[in-house]
Amino acid sequence: MTVIRTPSPLVPRLAVTLTAATVMIATNLLGAASAQADDGPSVPPGTEATAAAPVEVDPNDPDLKLPDGSTLAEPKVLDIKQVVEDQSGDERREDTNSDVKFALQAEVLFGKDSAKLSAQAKARISAIAEEIKAQNATKIRVFGFTDNLGSSAHGDVLSRKRADAVQNVLDQELTSAGVTYEVRGYGEQYPIADNSTEAGRKKNRRVEVSFPRSES
Repeated sequence: MTVIRTPSPLVPRLAVTLTAATVMIATNLLGAASAQADDGPSVPPGTEATAAAPVEVDPNDPDLKLPDGSTLAEPKVLDIKQVVEDQSGDERREDTNSDVKFALQAEVLFGKDSAKLSAQAKARISAIAEEIKAQNATKIRVFGFTDNLGSSAHGDVLSRKRADAVQNVLDQELTSAGVTYEVRGYGEQYPIADNSTEAGRKKNRRVEVSFPRSES
């Protein structure tokens, strides 16, 4: 088994379901795995840069007109994202046509300022492993994040240790050959909530596990 140093479904624990359809060009979020090299890290899914403002288009520009006899293809939704989160916000699952991502808050996995997993945390990670098996996924990303309290350097180290701890449990559960991991600690980078409140900081202290959805 190659380790690169990144249900029973969790749905019964989840209460609030939000579904949003977005049109986007599908990309392979689980590209080449690289866990040991933290220089120039890939960014977490959904954080890619976008244009700051729409481009003005002249509707009368002749270059924008279709040639005679041509027609536009029928519009279609390229990707649909479904987000399921329990009422406490401790666990979150995001599904798209191509990927599955689980986000677990640090408090449900570790003690304060610790990277040691509890027995309960291991059971939750095992449930994620079962979903990975169901999707026949072999490329897995494990990303750790913290809030902005304390030094940035400490957050980078702690988030990486926590990601490593989660990956170790997944490695014990996923025994199929060919499984690879991308493990990274991003510290306070890429917050998903406001760090000025404790409720927001709690959401930012998390470990995310993502992997491709099977085509079947």
